[in-house]
Amino acid sequence: MRTTISIDDDVAAAVERLRREQGLGLSEALNQLARRGMAVRPARKAFRQQAKRIGLRIDVTNVAEALETLDGPAAR
Repeated sequence: MRTTISIDDDVAAAVERLRREQGLGLSEALNQLARRGMAVRPARKAFRQQAKRIGLRIDVTNVAEALETLDGPAAR
């Protein structure tokens, strides 16, 4: 298939670098880069927050009060 496209400078540089490194033609280098971009990436494991009990209970709805409880009134 033949078609005319405009390639941004950064993409052209990547194509040129691949051509030099692997001795490829323009079309083959461009096809390889396009295939890499289309490759399916493995799904990342969902982040799950893990909390540990430390025996200290503080109401954190009032941040200033929580800091004073933890650091003491002299920390101001």
